[in-house]
Amino acid sequence: MDSKFTVASSIAAALTVFTGVTQPLLITVAKDCGLADPTAQLYMLFYYVGPASVSLSIGCRRRAPPSYSPVNTDALDENEWPSGRSLLYAAAIATIDIFAQVMNYTGVSLAGPTIFAIIYSSVTIWTAVYSRMLLQRQLSLAQWAGVFTVFGGLTLTGLHSFQLGAAVFKGSCLIFVGSSVHALGYVISELIMTRGKYRITVRANTAIQGLVACAALAAWQLAYTSSRWEELILQPMHQAGTSWQQAAWVFLGIALSNFVHSLSFMYTLRHFPGGAVSAGILKGLQAVLVFVATSIAFCGTAAGGEELCYTRLKLLSLIVVVGGSLIYGKATEAKTKQLQQQEEERYESVPDVEIY
Repeated sequence: MDSKFTVASSIAAALTVFTGVTQPLLITVAKDCGLADPTAQLYMLFYYVGPASVSLSIGCRRRAPPSYSPVNTDALDENEWPSGRSLLYAAAIATIDIFAQVMNYTGVSLAGPTIFAIIYSSVTIWTAVYSRMLLQRQLSLAQWAGVFTVFGGLTLTGLHSFQLGAAVFKGSCLIFVGSSVHALGYVISELIMTRGKYRITVRANTAIQGLVACAALAAWQLAYTSSRWEELILQPMHQAGTSWQQAAWVFLGIALSNFVHSLSFMYTLRHFPGGAVSAGILKGLQAVLVFVATSIAFCGTAAGGEELCYTRLKLLSLIVVVGGSLIYGKATEAKTKQLQQQEEERYESVPDVEIY
């Protein structure tokens, strides 16, 4: 059972990283095809279709709100919908996630995936800060050193993006805000999946957040994009030489990528050792892979300018940010072992009590 659990967690973590790499690359492809207008947000509707479709895998039963629930969540049934209050909690997180992801992927279309990769890897540190605030996790001096190292790297990125022009700098600012808010969503998701009597399963959390986001973005398409369809969608597609068949493949890729990413990420968040912080470490690995893949796939193409290419300052920023994340991760591991050892020593020091 333990080996199966480890294998499942490892597969979920690998899928989380792989699909996390493909997402900003697909957004860049969508921009190149004229499908990524930042005001229309049509591609974001398909982005959330993926996790919303997880709802099809959940049965019709609804779990009654328990009067008491232990900390252990293994008893939760993935095939049941949660109680009403749990649904509201997940829907509230969805509004946070919509804001964060619109900021992130609008930023990608302006600043490019390489700058996105550098800034977005700061999710590790944001999860640490929010975990301290919401989950009451204490941070050691070494952990705080990792936090400040990451913010130093982000400062280098901000200065570099400013040199590349106003649009790139604006995109960088959007990604900075989006990364912070997205990390907040991670921590709250871990909170409602692991603590309290209104806990929620991985599939239900993924499905509810997807459904709420889809409804909000569909309403935006009807209220805003539909009256500007020619200007925001058809004309850019025509200028890019994109057919509807090509557009369909791009949107399908975005939907499938986020379908796998949402499920694997929520599973990682719930079951992988370290919870939200471990998920943040995986984001650091994802950042490195996005940086490399973008430079290979898009530098020197019609998709964009210097923001898509490797530069020494970008590489330095990436090394500092990811390095700070690794410092934080190593410090977290050391602190966890120390706390476990202290707990064992405290347990062993308790004298045996004889009962007559």
